Amino acid sequence: MKTIIAACSQNLSGSRASLHAALRTLLAVPWPSQRDVRAWLQLLAVLQWVLSFLLLGPVTLVLLLYLVFTRFWPISALYLAWVIFDWDTPEKGGRRLPCLRRWSVWRHFRDYFPVKVSPSPCLQHTVLPQSPVSPLCAHSPLSLQLVKTHDLSPGHNYIIGSHPHGILCVGAFCNFITGSTGFSELFPGIRPFLTTLAGNFRLPLFREYLMSGGLCPVTRRAIGHLLSNNGTGNAVAIVIGGAAESLSCSPGVTTLILKNRKGFVRMALQHGAFLVPSFSFGENELFRQVVFEEGSWMRAVQQRFQKMMGFAPCVFYGRGLTSVRSRGFLPYARPITTVVGEPVTVPKIEEPSSEVVDLYHGMYVRSLLKLFNDNKTKYGLSEGDELRIV
Repeated sequence: MKTIIAACSQNLSGSRASLHAALRTLLAVPWPSQRDVRAWLQLLAVLQWVLSFLLLGPVTLVLLLYLVFTRFWPISALYLAWVIFDWDTPEKGGRRLPCLRRWSVWRHFRDYFPVKVSPSPCLQHTVLPQSPVSPLCAHSPLSLQLVKTHDLSPGHNYIIGSHPHGILCVGAFCNFITGSTGFSELFPGIRPFLTTLAGNFRLPLFREYLMSGGLCPVTRRAIGHLLSNNGTGNAVAIVIGGAAESLSCSPGVTTLILKNRKGFVRMALQHGAFLVPSFSFGENELFRQVVFEEGSWMRAVQQRFQKMMGFAPCVFYGRGLTSVRSRGFLPYARPITTVVGEPVTVPKIEEPSSEVVDLYHGMYVRSLLKLFNDNKTKYGLSEGDELRIV
């Protein structure tokens, strides 16, 4: 019996020693620093956005179709009834949720993209009582991602041309949909909206997600409602180049599809909305794309698909989830700076002629070129870089 008790005592002593050794080893492991935690939160914020953008609609559609053939079919039936009842809401201003715009995850999303400090001592312009536009230096990252060059009066409506499209329109989304870069503070009294493909609002659940953020279909009816039936102080951002422009997206190349895109100018004239150019420097640096040459069969497939479905099947890649050196579908952490330019004053003409549309289209293009040339050296481009408009 004494032998058994001694053996048990030795085993207990050994177990306590092993436990103490394990605890010492665990405590010796360095805890994640605040910088590491912030980096993980930023990565997760971008991951959820990319997955929502690419997969939320298709996955929900497949799930609802699957439920039709199960005992949970009433869920699909009820949602279908809701969509039919709510069919026109996206084209009538949507259903914006301010709380989603203020969601704290968007701050981590914003901070994923590093700040590129401009050689200019002041990057932000804000309105002071003494002068129409007075420079004010700001050291917060907010003032470096969204740059205001001129004031926008709440007494007018605006169509903001967003350039370039890039792959996923990260700059337009972050600045015009989320409140993380201070749009409401820079432009008080202005309600921003962002347009996207009308087909996205036919996807279950994804349509609710888009409307809650202030997105609307890029259709005449939807844009016309915001510019005529929603009061003043509305700024509708349109990515003018659209899906076709994404096929020309690659680092070091700045090509805009704009020469024959005049529908937004006609709508601005019909509603008396001022035209405002904006350019997101760094947008084309977020992904790498396999660009097929004009005339190749793959390019023809992309263009045909884009005309039929409204979006282009780009072959692109970014960084992986575990390492910046691996390939994946997350954007590279490159600086993005969206500069909002000077408004082009537009009169209200219900039936503008082609000559008038061409006149104001030319004024808009010249304003955009000035915006690009005045800011390109501040945000990563060289003096010799040019904006190519096709």
